[in-house]
Amino acid sequence: MPYIHFTEEQKNRAASVNLEEFLRMRGEKLTRSGGEKRMASDHSVTIRGSEWYDHATEKGGGPISFVRDFYGLSYPEAVSLLLDGEQGVEYPMAKQKEEAPPKPFELPPVNGDCRRVYAYLLKQRHIDREVVSHFVKAGLLYEDAKYHNCVFVGTDENGAPRHAHKRSTNSYGEAFRININAEGSDPHYSFHHIGEDEQLFVFEAPIDMLSYISLYPEDWERYSYVACCGTSSIPVLNMLDRLPHLRQVFLCLDNDEPGHAASGRMAELIADCGLSTERLVPENKDWNEDLASEYAQEEVQMHCQMSGF
Repeated sequence: MPYIHFTEEQKNRAASVNLEEFLRMRGEKLTRSGGEKRMASDHSVTIRGSEWYDHATEKGGGPISFVRDFYGLSYPEAVSLLLDGEQGVEYPMAKQKEEAPPKPFELPPVNGDCRRVYAYLLKQRHIDREVVSHFVKAGLLYEDAKYHNCVFVGTDENGAPRHAHKRSTNSYGEAFRININAEGSDPHYSFHHIGEDEQLFVFEAPIDMLSYISLYPEDWERYSYVACCGTSSIPVLNMLDRLPHLRQVFLCLDNDEPGHAASGRMAELIADCGLSTERLVPENKDWNEDLASEYAQEEVQMHCQMSGF
């Protein structure tokens, strides 16, 4: 593409395009994810106004870098697209972002009992009752009072809650997909368990962590586990800082493209810390699906035995 001179005003205007409207006008479907929007075609990418962030690659920026990365355009091509729109349609500018003070972290109000949490995790997710009870008694898992979500709590070095991940107990409709962190959560301290052994097991979701423990329960409390509540490396690196006795990290992320990509990225960072890694891949998409599959096989075997086959 020939050289194009852009004025500072043009560059600023291209850098201020509202990415949410830009993507909608190009036919991209966006879904709400907390205070952000998530791309339906790539769930690892979140959008807020003129800003984007890819949680899989841990990279983000503004409209120009987005168009360059996701559409493979050069800088002049990206700026021209954002300035001119398509077929004479001008893309709207994002509203000037007002820096609001960060909200202090607060745990969602606690419900009087955990009946829905137990019912959901045991009956629908097939998590072992003793595993669920362990985290409930430790104050790291409870049912919130307003929506009856599962709340998975992450604590700091002093045992103070610093992170809360909410998972809906409703298996039907839109609520089934509610899977978010509470506002003000510190990503360094996601849901975890600390043991005395030298091994750390890393997962994407708290339910996958509990599913793995249910599948391999022998002496599980000896080991350390962390659920990243996504694919960020931040919780893993924080665990390495907190636990200098660790020597081996098992990357147990999902058996899909984002999980494989995040595992490769984490392995490089962990190697820089002088530790070895091993990839543990579930047979299905994730460890809860493996647990459900094993449960289904046991049900079939039990039915056959009762039927005399």
